[in-house]
Amino acid sequence: MQTHSQDTIVAIATAPGRGGVGVVRLSGPSAERIARELIGERVLTPRRALFASFHDREGDVIDEGLVISFPGPHSFTGEDVVELQGHGGPVILDMLVAACIDAGARQARAGEFSQRAFLNDKMDLAQAEAIADLIDAGTIASARAALNSLQGAFSDEVNILVEALITLRIYVEAAIDFPEEEIDFLSGGKVASDLRDLCIQCQRVLEEARQGRLIREGMTLVIAGKPNAGKSSLMNALAGFDAAIVTEIAGTTRDVLRESIQLDGMPLNLIDTAGLRDSADVVEQEGIRRAYEEMKKADRLLVMVDSRESDIDPMDIHSLLPQSQQQLENLRLPITVVLNKADLSGLNTGPRADGTFVISATTGAGLPALREHLKLAAGYQGEAQSRFSARRRHITALEHALAALESGEHQLHTQAAGELLAEDLRAAQKALEEITGAFTADDLLGRIFSSFCIGK
Repeated sequence: MQTHSQDTIVAIATAPGRGGVGVVRLSGPSAERIARELIGERVLTPRRALFASFHDREGDVIDEGLVISFPGPHSFTGEDVVELQGHGGPVILDMLVAACIDAGARQARAGEFSQRAFLNDKMDLAQAEAIADLIDAGTIASARAALNSLQGAFSDEVNILVEALITLRIYVEAAIDFPEEEIDFLSGGKVASDLRDLCIQCQRVLEEARQGRLIREGMTLVIAGKPNAGKSSLMNALAGFDAAIVTEIAGTTRDVLRESIQLDGMPLNLIDTAGLRDSADVVEQEGIRRAYEEMKKADRLLVMVDSRESDIDPMDIHSLLPQSQQQLENLRLPITVVLNKADLSGLNTGPRADGTFVISATTGAGLPALREHLKLAAGYQGEAQSRFSARRRHITALEHALAALESGEHQLHTQAAGELLAEDLRAAQKALEEITGAFTADDLLGRIFSSFCIGK
């Protein structure tokens, strides 16, 4: 997504729907001129509200409300920004936007205000993403984590790592570039010690980021199994209400059902799928195909089995999921096997030595142990363990940085190769700077900001 810095952009900044107040935001070099055209050339005092009537091109009154000017660079985007605050009706706000466009503005793209704030150094990329995370927060914990990221908690951790990396790179590359100075970068173990400290710090930030990602996104759990194993009953039991239709008829669930719940503050995205079996029914076949597609995107697979089946082998996943061998071969997906209907089979509920869980989705017996297992499997350590929000791309970047640091450590101890160590340190720094946007490809910026809402 390319930004034209000479353009003045406009968008509705408040949520869709009706409300007492609606806000239209302008940003760019002509923001104040356009606002004055709408209010009859009245003088705007920076950061002071002015009550005025808003007019269209023909001079007809659209609405009346407040106008506030925020001259750059002391504004959200770093450019001249003006907010028109009128009544919160969709038609009124659309008319205000149209009047601004008639006066020379253009409709803002998704996330363009935040992108301009990033490009004008008002915030880094992690902070810009935290704005979207704060808007989308579904829990108190995720909102607090996103706010901490917006205030720089995550960026500060990354910047500390980058500064330490730069210091170490300077030392190592000086030893390579000026060998006549007889700088021995192995002497006294300084480089080895600093590098080990960097690995430890990076691992700590990575673990915190994983918790932040869990708080923000949760774990996606696909429930799969044969028809009538109790998949929909388990989904209802975990959700706490009847999210899925449950009957004694095999094949009741034909499509993918989704529900988002919380396990002690951890978001859990439940996906109930069609029963897996050989079927000539075209609709059922499509449901089964979609079930396997959801497995490919899941964080974990929960396989439901009727505990009354005497010939099952819980350790043989392919016997539990018909037609699954080809589809599951390349998934590398962690799996939890649950033996359901303990109230009918008479099995003792709870975890078993082979790693499976015996439950009754109908009575709720065994469910507390399963819930604890799911939190443990996700690595969830509680809301207090997450100081900032994080995304998948942040986790990937930190993992790449840690891998490069550990590779450098290996080169240092096995080859004593300063050039190879320097290259690994450079790769680690590049990976970390992708988080804050100090080094970020334009296409990645486009993908990130295009996911924001219009007006932000």
